[in-house]
Amino acid sequence: MGLGADGVEYVDYQAAWDEQRRVHAARFADEIPDTCLLLEHQPVYTAGRRTAPSERPLDGTPVIDVDRGGKITWHGPGQLVGYPIQKLPRPVDVVAHVRRLEEALIRTCAEFGVETSRVEGRSGVWVLGDPVERRPALGGLSLDLDPRLHDDEFDPRMNGPEYAPSNAGQRREDRKVAAIGIRVAKGVTMHGFSFNVNPDNVWFDRIIPCGIRDAGVTSLANELGRDVSVGEVVPVVERQLRAVMESAELRARVVEGASA
Repeated sequence: MGLGADGVEYVDYQAAWDEQRRVHAARFADEIPDTCLLLEHQPVYTAGRRTAPSERPLDGTPVIDVDRGGKITWHGPGQLVGYPIQKLPRPVDVVAHVRRLEEALIRTCAEFGVETSRVEGRSGVWVLGDPVERRPALGGLSLDLDPRLHDDEFDPRMNGPEYAPSNAGQRREDRKVAAIGIRVAKGVTMHGFSFNVNPDNVWFDRIIPCGIRDAGVTSLANELGRDVSVGEVVPVVERQLRAVMESAELRARVVEGASA
C-alpha cells in the first residue's frame, strides 16, 4: 500500500494481483461468492498478452507483463480499477462478460451526465468525437493525410502534443474513458476494468494506450469540466455493477457444431 498526499491508499499492482489470485482460487472452490475488488493503484504500466514492443514506453520505463487480454495501459491515482471475480457457466461467453462491464460503466457515466458509447471493434467505454469532417486538422495536414492512419511506422509520441492521447478531447476525437481487459481461468474471471475518473492523463502519452493510435483517452472530470473524486464515483459503480450483474441471465457460450 502507498498513501497519497490526499490521504488515499494506493495499492501496489503486484499486491493486488496476488490478492486476485487468492480470491480467484477461493471463488473456484465455492468458498466465497462472486466478488469485485475496487481500488486505486500506485502508478504502473501493465501490458497484456497482445502488446507489441513498439507500444511500450520509449524511455525504458518498467512495465509489468500480465496474463490478461488486451494491450498496454496505465493504472494510477484518480483511476478506479475494478477486478470482478465471478464464476460463469462454461464454456464462458467472454464477450458477454465484457459487455456487462461496459454497460455498468456506461450507466455510471450517464448518472454523472456524460454520454458514452461502445465503439465497433474496440472494447471499453468511449466518448464519441465529432464527425471526421468537423475535426480540426492536425499539424497543418488535412485529415485525409493523417499519418496515424496511413503510416505504420508513425509514432505519435515523437511528433508533438497535437498527437498526444491525452489531448484527444481538444482534437474532438473518440476518446476512451474506461478500458477493459480480462482473463478467464477455470470458468472464473480475473482482471477487469479501469475507469478514468480524475487521473493525470499525461501518463498515457508515454505509451500507445491499448495499441490504438488514432484515438485517445479522457476522464470523467475532463468531460464534466469539474473535479470529481474516485470516492464520489465508487458507490455509483458498485450500484450499477450490482444491477447489471444481478439482472443478467448467465449463459454458456454456444459452441458451433455442438449437438442440441
